[in-house]
Amino acid sequence: MHVFGIVFLFLAAVLPLSLWPVTVLGIQTSAAAVAVTPVLVYWFLLDFALGAGILAAAVVLLSTAAVIAGHTTTAGLWSLTVILIVIGVASQIIGHRVFEGRQPALVDNPAHLLLGPMFVMAKLFIALGFRRDLAIIIQDHPQGAAS
Repeated sequence: MHVFGIVFLFLAAVLPLSLWPVTVLGIQTSAAAVAVTPVLVYWFLLDFALGAGILAAAVVLLSTAAVIAGHTTTAGLWSLTVILIVIGVASQIIGHRVFEGRQPALVDNPAHLLLGPMFVMAKLFIALGFRRDLAIIIQDHPQGAAS
């Protein structure tokens, strides 16, 4: 549920910005790419390997947003954005309430919104057998269980 929610919410955030072309240092891009860059730098500073994985995912999602923006009407793009937000938020609520039995960390600290992609990428790296050091940190313990 984290993966779906975070991917849908990221795409919803960059879709409208993909309509706005900008030129940075002589390079034609979109406001979406410009807006995502500082967060990508933040993720690289936290962990280079996970940051690289997130960069790869961001390139795919930014490219997807650009294709959608280039092939749909403005009304269609905004409608899709709203649908993605609803599905993304619902996925997060269901994942946290039903499967984890707790509220999202970002309810207590909104800055945790920036850590969601890092957490999901860490879980993916662990599932693929990489970064066993993270497996020790991100262990799935039932709430209230002793370590």
